[in-house]
Amino acid sequence: MRAGRRVDAGRRVEAGAVSAAVLEVRRAGPLVSFQDQGRPGRLRLGVPASGPMDPFAHAAAHAALGRPGSGTAVEVSVGGLTVACAGAAVTVAVCGGQFDLSHNGALVSGWAVVTLRPGDVLAISSGPWGSWCYLAVAGELRATHWLGSTSTHVRAGLGGGLLRPGDRIVVHDPVEDDERDGPIEVPASAMRPSRLRVVLGPQTECFVPGAVETLLGTPYVLTSAYDRMGVRLDGAPLPLLDALAIPSTPTLRGSVQVAGDGLPTLLLADHQTTGGYPKIATVVADDVTRAVQLRPGDGVRFVAIDPAAAIRSARVAASVRAAALTALRARPGTRTRRLLGTNLIGGVHHALAVDPDEHRCPTEDGG
Repeated sequence: MRAGRRVDAGRRVEAGAVSAAVLEVRRAGPLVSFQDQGRPGRLRLGVPASGPMDPFAHAAAHAALGRPGSGTAVEVSVGGLTVACAGAAVTVAVCGGQFDLSHNGALVSGWAVVTLRPGDVLAISSGPWGSWCYLAVAGELRATHWLGSTSTHVRAGLGGGLLRPGDRIVVHDPVEDDERDGPIEVPASAMRPSRLRVVLGPQTECFVPGAVETLLGTPYVLTSAYDRMGVRLDGAPLPLLDALAIPSTPTLRGSVQVAGDGLPTLLLADHQTTGGYPKIATVVADDVTRAVQLRPGDGVRFVAIDPAAAIRSARVAASVRAAALTALRARPGTRTRRLLGTNLIGGVHHALAVDPDEHRCPTEDGG
């Protein structure tokens, strides 16, 4: 895989910008990149949508800061990211898989809001589960746009770009909102799936009889051949008829494409717009969003549903996720939760009970 275009840190730093926070990248794993909501609606022009691997986690990180979900965030792979804060203070949120976070050496919950002040160090590393998480900022994160989006298409090297040690992430008009600091409860809709719902087709006729039954009746395991374009699965082969010479047809995020060796590949955010391999099924969108948090070695099973059920499921998932994002925007931070949990009235009564005379209002004569 060709490396994506390196971030030009110098162009994103404005001399004398006193209202900017800078996150200096000390460590960055592979495929750490800038992503916003992507470039939808351009597949017919040969332009992949790109955008976050896990759109819900991306939106959740912004919602936890009380900000719109369309902004740019840093997508962090299982390889992790370490940044040091310089310039102004800024509040950030991390959501996605259950990663390990360290703020100045102190462990923090995997989903959390943290305020970084100059000199602070935030380290994100592989945790119990998940392959991707998102670092959102309370401010305007500066990154290069292409076709109206900062989303990075890794193979083309277009968009905001990949991050590497020495780069600087610049946040203009940063907000220091430590009122929101604290751990975030992971919504149930963000958890990894053990099964993936699929709509069969569109090219089941290209496979030998029994291939569909094999897909639905046996487990598959994610392999290490995994990047933003897709993940290759290992398991029972799905033998093809003489189908490798079919014309190229459109592909979608969630397409289950099968190459000549009979093994399926699940196409993801940076998938190609067309392909000549037959597609035996398409995973419903909500399950694709959660499936990206699986890791190599994790197993899944496919379950077939009809198109009408897929539409109903999409509507239900959209409603559930919208409610979860609304709750994240309204969640109280650590300080508010602590304040609400304190019996302030009881504390005042206790103080007066010690010696009421000590709490008399002074008079002009000092009495």
